[in-house]
Amino acid sequence: MADLKKAIVDPLWDQNPLTIQILGICSALAVTGKCMPAATMAAGVTLVTAFANLIISSGRNWIPPKVKIIIQLVVVAVLVIIADQILKAFVYDVSLTLSVFVGLIITNCIVLGRIAAFAVANPPVPSFFDGMSNGLGYGLVLMSVASFREIFGSGTWFGIKVMPEGYVLNGMVVLPSAAFFCIGALVWIQKSLTPKLVEKG
Repeated sequence: MADLKKAIVDPLWDQNPLTIQILGICSALAVTGKCMPAATMAAGVTLVTAFANLIISSGRNWIPPKVKIIIQLVVVAVLVIIADQILKAFVYDVSLTLSVFVGLIITNCIVLGRIAAFAVANPPVPSFFDGMSNGLGYGLVLMSVASFREIFGSGTWFGIKVMPEGYVLNGMVVLPSAAFFCIGALVWIQKSLTPKLVEKG
């Protein structure tokens, strides 16, 4: 139970995939200009990571070592294709905004990293929750950055106007480079609040 709790809780803060493990940065820079694409990407990564972990963990004792990486990539690719088709069917405009980044979930370090670090050595249930929690940790950072950028760069939140009349939009906030600075600020805040995360060297 302790291990399951650790698998669920750690990725949300102490082992957050974006701010601590520094994984999945490219998509974070690209899709956080608005909240809707960020939320969609976060949901996609969360579901793909959770179910990829579940599937690989369930078959870990039967997958031949020589082809395990190929099998892992095939499983992730199938899940990403399913996610992409669902997006195109139900939220086509958002899928256009996300463009190639949905397909690039296949090579997202968070997905492949959790398979290699957790799913291949643990039972299905903890693996599923590990994948889910890592996706949620990634999503929390994505939504924090996207909310800041959309509110101050566009004056809206999920497309709803939230800033008062007369507010001058900050054009720099909507640039991809702003996402990099936002993530850097979150890393600084997180490590300031949790001294044990600061590496001693």
